[in-house]
Amino acid sequence: MPMQGGLDLAEKLLQHPKLSLNEQACAGLTDLKLLFGYLQLLQITDKVVFDLSLARGLDYYTGVIFEAVLCQALQPEVPAATEQKGARVNVGSVAGGGRYDGLVGMFDPKGRNVPCVGVSIGFERIILIMEQKAETSAEKIRTTETQVLVASAQKNLLDQRYQLTTELWTAGIKAEMLFKKNPKLLTQLQHCEEMGIPLVAILGEKEIKTGVVKLRNVATREEVDVSRENVVEEIKRRTLKS
Repeated sequence: MPMQGGLDLAEKLLQHPKLSLNEQACAGLTDLKLLFGYLQLLQITDKVVFDLSLARGLDYYTGVIFEAVLCQALQPEVPAATEQKGARVNVGSVAGGGRYDGLVGMFDPKGRNVPCVGVSIGFERIILIMEQKAETSAEKIRTTETQVLVASAQKNLLDQRYQLTTELWTAGIKAEMLFKKNPKLLTQLQHCEEMGIPLVAILGEKEIKTGVVKLRNVATREEVDVSRENVVEEIKRRTLKS
């Protein structure tokens, strides 16, 4: 009998001549059938495997136990002899847990069962995997959710930067600015590159006189002038597109 499967394996075990006589086994397999029914409705049965070899090291579990296993595509450095189309590499468990309805009751004077499900996450392993992925990826990893930096090209434009930043915040756009009174434009652009901020809204004396804001794509360095009245909508459009 296979050690892994899905709904078909649970149904097959329910028909086993010995397991079918075990009340606890039947209850557990019935729970698994219910679980796979929900997984089918969610169309994620390809993400979940019923594994008979899975075991947890604690004895207070009263129901389904589970582990989250992270898989990643084969990297180019993997020898061609081991590479197959669509093959995946198992990089290990990153979380695990299960159901333990009796645990809370152990500390309750009345011994009542309280439905509980818990999971522990292996943050160190996840961080290591993210670091390895970053080393092999040419893509810049963003360290902030900021969508646009409001910058100034000349001195004495702090008030104007505050004003535009406030407008963007009011519109629900994640914006920030450097709070130094007169930061150099190069310093502001370098901040965007270091933090992974994709867009810069630049205010300068010329732009203020002509009623425009210069929008700069940090990645491509492409710049375009947008009227002051339309800058919020244009930034919204660009951030939604990205």
